[in-house]
Amino acid sequence: MRRLVLASNNPGKLREFGALLAPLGFDVVTQGEVGIPEADEPFATFVENALTKARHASRLAGLPALADDSGICVQALGGAPGVYSARYAQMAGQAKSDSANNAYLVSQLAGKLNRHAYYYCVLVFVRHADDPCPIIAEGAWHGEVVDAPRGAGGFGYDPHFLLPALGKTAAELPPEEKNRVSHRAQALRALVARLQTEAAEPDTR
Repeated sequence: MRRLVLASNNPGKLREFGALLAPLGFDVVTQGEVGIPEADEPFATFVENALTKARHASRLAGLPALADDSGICVQALGGAPGVYSARYAQMAGQAKSDSANNAYLVSQLAGKLNRHAYYYCVLVFVRHADDPCPIIAEGAWHGEVVDAPRGAGGFGYDPHFLLPALGKTAAELPPEEKNRVSHRAQALRALVARLQTEAAEPDTR
């Protein structure tokens, strides 16, 4: 097994990524387990932030690294909150919490007819800190923002993220269904497919 550092301390992500990457020969540990502090995320795009986090973790751990960056993008708001999804209300001087973020998002959409939005996730895998060809995988999950929250599951903006084809919000989906169709699930499948292809190629070094 090759150790791989996850540029996150989220136990849920560790379980999810670890289960999918173990068959490919990776033993996934969080950056906190190897004493690595979180990296800054100063960029306006998901891919730049994920790449920064992956290189930071890989450089300090001396291991391959995986990082993700994700959020919700709302068409009528020019793609906001985007990379600022986790601290959207905080940027307006409010408390940092899911409920504050949701309330602020709904207020920003007041009077707007276009409610289209999508969750977006980008994953970046680097073999080493200066890897010139990182593997980048992405996933997008399209829906609409509704004013009234529905459902008790999920987290973040899930209670307000309606999936019209299902007639449910993300917070109303069973966890196993959400984990099969979400933006993160799509990106993970794409990443695993790339890693499987790479593992099957002959080593010409």
